[in-house]
Amino acid sequence: MNRRELLCRLAAVGTASLLPTLGAHAGEADPSESWQAQFDASTAPWKPAFATPPGDLPLTAAKVRGRFPDAVAGTLFRIGPAGHDLGGQRYRHWFDGDGMAHRFMIEGTAVHHQGRYVETAKRTAEVRVGRRLTEGFGTVFPSFAPVSAPDQMNTANISVQPLGGELLALWEGGSATRLDMRSLESRGLKTWRPDLAGVPFSAHPKVDPDGTVWNFGVSSRNSLLVIYEIAPDGALRRADALPVADLPMIHDFAVTTRFLVFLMPPFVFDAKRKEAGASFLDAHVWRPELGMRALIVDKKDWKRQQMLTLPPGFLFHLGNAWEEERAGGTVIHVDYVRSADASSILGSTREVMRGRLVRGPAPRLTLASLDLGAGKATQVAWPVDAEFPRMDPRLVGLRHRHVFHATQLLGATPLWGAIARTDIESGASQRYSYGGQSLVEEHLFVPDGKGPGWVVGTVIDTVQKKTVLSCFAADALADGPVAQATLPYALPLGLHGSFIAA
Repeated sequence: MNRRELLCRLAAVGTASLLPTLGAHAGEADPSESWQAQFDASTAPWKPAFATPPGDLPLTAAKVRGRFPDAVAGTLFRIGPAGHDLGGQRYRHWFDGDGMAHRFMIEGTAVHHQGRYVETAKRTAEVRVGRRLTEGFGTVFPSFAPVSAPDQMNTANISVQPLGGELLALWEGGSATRLDMRSLESRGLKTWRPDLAGVPFSAHPKVDPDGTVWNFGVSSRNSLLVIYEIAPDGALRRADALPVADLPMIHDFAVTTRFLVFLMPPFVFDAKRKEAGASFLDAHVWRPELGMRALIVDKKDWKRQQMLTLPPGFLFHLGNAWEEERAGGTVIHVDYVRSADASSILGSTREVMRGRLVRGPAPRLTLASLDLGAGKATQVAWPVDAEFPRMDPRLVGLRHRHVFHATQLLGATPLWGAIARTDIESGASQRYSYGGQSLVEEHLFVPDGKGPGWVVGTVIDTVQKKTVLSCFAADALADGPVAQATLPYALPLGLHGSFIAA
């Protein structure tokens, strides 16, 4: 079977091959109903971050304090899970919710916000009948219709990527969804090539300094890693499927000038668990004996690969990677956010769906060195808790020093209370704390040719029950925001975003 035929087969089986047979849970009470009752009864002050907006959010002016710099004039796009319950059924994992896209239009002392649900096939069908029809990433309902198309489970809720004049809403297990940049209107699925219809296109594309876009997708059932190379204008250059033994859950990757870098935690798909009726998430098992494998793929020749091993650990996100030439060969340096195990995705991000706070091991900012000549991998973990690492987008794949990230796990709230700027070579870090009653979301670096740049991002103030957009000088986070825009409402806690200058 050639690679084109392999991709066609992958698209044909798609998500359907991941689902148990109809009636696998026949006769069981629907546990999602009790989760809804528990969430409703919860008195957690952060509960609005996981509530379901009843509909789209029209264009609304924010109250602005200060002035947003000229370099930040433009649009911040964000997305995240928002439709967590429907017809009395509540999802049992944060990552399951229907995606809602947001745009913050920034111009000096004026900021406007709009939010709109992504009209995926899944959401459209379920809203029409008033109940859930297919399972989610971490939720299995007692009965559902057989999946007839790969994207029937697609919730388009993880990230957004501007490309080719459109905004792509990205998921993990299927196609990107096309959105209109001005209205956030859904325009259907993005199909790169007929044989790639429904093939996974993941949520963290990387853009080289020359504009080339790289991405990947994971087919757990088939143990295949799909790689995409896309031209700056959005045209597909290449796509192929590579077999990888014991392929785990991979959320993110990194690129250098010459290589693609995949850090693969030992959290591996078990088809027997899935066939027995587990959710896609719960079909994964922790196999620490595999270690954290680092797969390095040559950008020009995807058959040229090398595998190194780090100590076992779990990760969601990488910051950046770059190459260093030494006498013994090439060394790739890559920074990422490492946890000791996968308990966060199995515990804390699940329990918030019923208003409970459960702590997992704090993820740490970690710098790994992959010595391709010696075939060895080492790493240093800084004593800095971190998540959502971002850096100067002009330095993707090149040597960098600073990563901007969420930090400061707090006892009273899930997730984060501060943002930080950390030197990945020394571990030195400065931070700004929003306070003990705030939920920090991802912050982005916005370049400024006249200075060190700016950092923009959102936070949920759980006391005021409002979402606040802030802007910081990139080299002076501790000085606090130079401008803030407060919405008259709190948005659902989101995941990732992109900024487009005016």
